[in-house]
Amino acid sequence: MGTAIIYARVSSSGAQEGRQSTERQVKALKEYADINGYEVEKVIEEHISGGKRNSERAGLMECLSFAKERQTDIILFSELSRCGRQIWEVLETIKFCVDNRINVFFQKEGLTLFDGDKVNGIMAIYISCLSFCAEKERENIAFRLSQGRELAKQKGVRMGRKPGSIKTMATLEAEYANVIKSLRRGQSVRNTAKLCDVSPSTVQRIKKTFGL
Repeated sequence: MGTAIIYARVSSSGAQEGRQSTERQVKALKEYADINGYEVEKVIEEHISGGKRNSERAGLMECLSFAKERQTDIILFSELSRCGRQIWEVLETIKFCVDNRINVFFQKEGLTLFDGDKVNGIMAIYISCLSFCAEKERENIAFRLSQGRELAKQKGVRMGRKPGSIKTMATLEAEYANVIKSLRRGQSVRNTAKLCDVSPSTVQRIKKTFGL
């Protein structure tokens, strides 16, 4: 039986009681581990914005360090974005795993880093392409939102949150880029909540805030 670590992350929404849950990610990855004969040594759950750098994600850093020290066979992620949002950070994480012979599995994409004892070259290219596309899409979303804000200002519409608000518009854009993308594609509030692993109330708030 091989050994595995589960890393689950959701965006933090501030107060402890209001945070999203990693329960669904952990449950699905534990099921994968059981089916594929892996003993889960550790489950690391992290509540932090997807816009944060990997170096700021204490849970992810702990996961990589633990896997290296314990020579864990595989790290299980629910999806590619959980190991980094910027392409260079994703590739840096992948290189770390290659150098230390740690396999990686992305459940949503159905990708593994190693094919037997060799690095799966096709999968490595695929990971790079997915990361690049995701990064460019976030840049496009930010550009479109910036245009929308500028147009609103020209029309005299007051932008941003009320003075004293905890989160700025820019922070919300970065933290909920996937939610905004989904809503712009015409997904319902309920479907967006499921796809982006957030609560329907959060989706409704983002929809109202950005006029989607």
